[in-house]
Amino acid sequence: MNTGTQSAREAANMIDLDSNPTKLMEIVEIGKQLLMTRGTLTTFSIANDVAKYFAIIPAAFATTYPALNALNIMKLASPESAILSAVIFNALIIVALIPLALRGVKYRPMSAVQLLRRHLFIYGFGGLVAPFIGIKLIDMLMAAVGWA
Repeated sequence: MNTGTQSAREAANMIDLDSNPTKLMEIVEIGKQLLMTRGTLTTFSIANDVAKYFAIIPAAFATTYPALNALNIMKLASPESAILSAVIFNALIIVALIPLALRGVKYRPMSAVQLLRRHLFIYGFGGLVAPFIGIKLIDMLMAAVGWA
């Protein structure tokens, strides 16, 4: 609170200038929103990276290890286009995630289990599916233009 001693205010991480204890509820809500946003972006990023490996690994090592062609489930046009498509998709997805990172994930009071299931479905499953679709579309576009 703002009514504390000067040394207590200097030592505090946060000071309530209005001396209004009801603002603690808002502070907790903002903290939860920040934590949820960080968690959802991390979940999406990990799932996104796992999916991109299905494009990059078979393409990068297919000539050396032909058995890795079994992992080429996306049937991309060439190793070069697979890697380039993954790089282009990664650049686009980073730009697409900036508004979510700035706005944050809206806090809704619900149980931790419900929240985890919801965010794993939206951001985990979405992060796993989006690269397959995006990389394949970029690869098809590059093949149609003649870059593959």
